[in-house]
Amino acid sequence: MSLAWKLKRLRVMGPAEIAFRVARTVQASLESARASRPSQVPAPAVDRWGSPWPGLAHCEVESESYLAHADRILAGRFDVFELRDLDLGFPPDWNREPRTGIRPPMTFGKTIDYRRRSVVGDVRYLWELNRHLELVTLAQAYRLGGGEKYAEGCAAMLRSWFEACPYPLGGNWISALEHAVRLLNWAVTWHLLGGHGAPVFAGAEGGRLRQDWLAMIYRHCRFIAGHLSRHSSANNHLFGEYVGLFVASVTWPCWRRSAGWRETARAGIEAEARRQVAPDGVNREQSVWYHHEVADMMTLAGLLGRANGIDFSPSFWDRLERMLEFIAALADAGGALPMIGDSDDAHMVRFVPDPAFDVFRSLLATGAGLFSRRDFRDRAGHCDDRTRWLLGQQADAEFAAADAAPPRRPAFPEGGYWILADRPGDPEREIRVVADAGALGYLGIAAHGHADALSLVLSVAGREILVDPGTYAYGAEPRWREYFRGTAAHNTVRIDGLDQSVSGGAFLWIRHAEVRCEMFREEPALDTWVGSHDGYRRLPDPLWHRRRIELDKAARQVRVTDSFQCRRDHRAELYWHFSEHCDVRAEGGFLRVANGPVVAWFSMEGAEEGPLLVRGDEATPQGWVSRSYGTRVPAWVAIWGGRVGPETEWRTQISLVEPGRSRTEA
Repeated sequence: MSLAWKLKRLRVMGPAEIAFRVARTVQASLESARASRPSQVPAPAVDRWGSPWPGLAHCEVESESYLAHADRILAGRFDVFELRDLDLGFPPDWNREPRTGIRPPMTFGKTIDYRRRSVVGDVRYLWELNRHLELVTLAQAYRLGGGEKYAEGCAAMLRSWFEACPYPLGGNWISALEHAVRLLNWAVTWHLLGGHGAPVFAGAEGGRLRQDWLAMIYRHCRFIAGHLSRHSSANNHLFGEYVGLFVASVTWPCWRRSAGWRETARAGIEAEARRQVAPDGVNREQSVWYHHEVADMMTLAGLLGRANGIDFSPSFWDRLERMLEFIAALADAGGALPMIGDSDDAHMVRFVPDPAFDVFRSLLATGAGLFSRRDFRDRAGHCDDRTRWLLGQQADAEFAAADAAPPRRPAFPEGGYWILADRPGDPEREIRVVADAGALGYLGIAAHGHADALSLVLSVAGREILVDPGTYAYGAEPRWREYFRGTAAHNTVRIDGLDQSVSGGAFLWIRHAEVRCEMFREEPALDTWVGSHDGYRRLPDPLWHRRRIELDKAARQVRVTDSFQCRRDHRAELYWHFSEHCDVRAEGGFLRVANGPVVAWFSMEGAEEGPLLVRGDEATPQGWVSRSYGTRVPAWVAIWGGRVGPETEWRTQISLVEPGRSRTEA
């Protein structure tokens, strides 16, 4: 870590956090000195075991896909983000980062600088392989009657990992969150194999496997408990650490410390659900993907707790239900959700190995059964395998019986999102605008937030027109990380070539734009939203940006008015990012944008320059969409520019043409 980064990081720390970080550094030094002689693991009490999630004992799903994916794993073929069908061998080399081939040093893990690519490569790829998502697939294939080779494959993977990754050395003993995710996958695998009495534990060799596994589980729990993320790092990482510790201490309540770990984790989950999820159900990291991750973690912990007679509070379940309401509200008629904020494509447990599996629909399917919500059921469309693995034999019946349908919620004021819609859910007529006046992100560093104040996304008849371009990758060249999280990669206005908020590093914002919704009104003929932000008040001549969005339902028009309050002229750029499926052309002073049968005409008043159409520019960069981690594809972006001064207004009109009609009829 560079000195410059450390100084920027200090800017968002208070005295308590600084003292905490110093203590952690001293702790790491002491632990490093003892790394060569780790303490013994106490013997487990083998008469104490937790119950599984209901579906793991008996789940009726089609086995063909699971067996095919399990066979690929046994053949040494792995997928790691965008790297598909890698030949990593079986078991793979756990200490070789698969993207660059770099092997982190086998020194005390907490002293390895995982941010340095020359030391660890792209650590996200190393950790993804070591989360043991594939272990679950092998165990599922075994549970579904595929044969002993799949259980033996699980055993081989575990033995090789224990040998290759001894406590506490190497790149896999750095992050407490990674330990937590591994424990989640180990817990599911343990139950699928048959628990403490599984055939794979038979005989002397099987007994040693169980003994070694339990010892590693204990070390994982102790590691997490001693390295919980705190202060400005206490985001989804802390949530995941608590969930991993809770699941492990419930599944394997085998040690004197287990009860304490369980209660610490349970209380932590309850507290973080209140802190990290707003009362309206929006995750405070301002990231749709991490919203999914937290909802997934809450589901896993809540259901396992219930299966073991350890329930969470009514407020916990209320927060989860509201999180699912937000997902249902964001989804357009085609099921797409905007890619707001960061996304790393992470899964806590990969219950369904199909890469095309829709995690958001699955959450809603599970929620339909949990909360008897017909609106969740309708959005999900069908009961899926993940829901069956979690809820068991009653999953399909509970899904079908869901009948509650509370009124639609168009406003999420604590989270900072508003939905302007006409005929919501209609696959042929729906118009949906999501307006963003949310905070930059969570806590002082806002690690996963994007500089997207007053941005919007637009879909028509379930087809995306204006999109949030996504994330791409965390460990890519800094210019790509800065682009995808910057203002120029969102449907909003950039002033004087600067982001609305000030970045201090890949996961650090040192100055946050303050955003607010000034008005939202939903009426039968016209929805209106007004928001503003102060991100450019830091300029020598402070500037305030205000945006008004109107959805005229009768005219099928979206009108966007951007106004600026300042004393002197500034350089402004307005960006409209289109789905990669859109054909975009300039015609007679208008932009014609078509996504299949959906056609939209864009016009602009006020800007001096444009539209400049850009697609797939690597130099700037500009004109890209990233649908999954590590991938990007060219897509059109239109840019209007010019000077703005006191009381300037730029007016964009988007006229939506119904199939078979011309622009003049719109």
